[in-house]
Amino acid sequence: MLSEKCEVSDERAPYARVFTVHPDLERLIRLQSLDLQAAEARRQQATIPETQRALDQKLEAARAVVVEAKARQAANQTDRRALEKDLAAVQTRLSRYKDQLMEVKTNREYHAMQHEIETAQGEVKRVEDVMLELMVGGDEIGSALKAAEAGVKTAEQQITKEHADLDTQLAAAGKTLEEVMSARAALVATIPAGVVATYEQVARGRRGVAVAQARDGLCSECHVRLRPMVYQEVRHNTGLIQCDHCQRFLYFVPPQPSEASPAPA
Repeated sequence: MLSEKCEVSDERAPYARVFTVHPDLERLIRLQSLDLQAAEARRQQATIPETQRALDQKLEAARAVVVEAKARQAANQTDRRALEKDLAAVQTRLSRYKDQLMEVKTNREYHAMQHEIETAQGEVKRVEDVMLELMVGGDEIGSALKAAEAGVKTAEQQITKEHADLDTQLAAAGKTLEEVMSARAALVATIPAGVVATYEQVARGRRGVAVAQARDGLCSECHVRLRPMVYQEVRHNTGLIQCDHCQRFLYFVPPQPSEASPAPA
């Protein structure tokens, strides 16, 4: 039976393992690797635009804070101008009352004018108090506006950079997908059509994973224990064997040779 050397990543160690497998099994392992790369590239193509939209929404929210602060500032200034007019009018009236007070001839007129003066003075104090509150509020709004504008500037710089990084990642994902699909087409052409059909059928039903490592007597994907005879056959990597439970094609990674024991003294 034909066999080939194959490099397979061992999940238990950060290095590739080289071992002999059946040619079609080796191709299926490579096909699975390509399909996982393609799936990751497609995931990035789907999620990166969503991430960019979220960044845009974040920036728009920051800008909305500035717009709202400017609106509050404008309203504050409008209210202050209106109060300044009211204050000027009351002060003019108060000045007139004081002038008229000097011209009254009777006690009744005097007390009446005095009442008008006190009323006007109370109105002046009320307007001045409101103006003071508006001035304090205006200072707070001004500080909030400066902070919001600084926040927008920072957000624009950060989001512009993140957008550019994501654009780079998106372009890379597109290029990767193109290269992977080209390599996949070439690889599929070397695998018997019936094997490819079975692989793709299993992949569709198993979240894109149709090839699994057999380890410690188990299928590493569905975690169901293999029959001893099946596990022993899988360990040889000399044919295409599917898991009885999940139908994935199985392969076995031989254990790493243990280090030689030191020679006795």
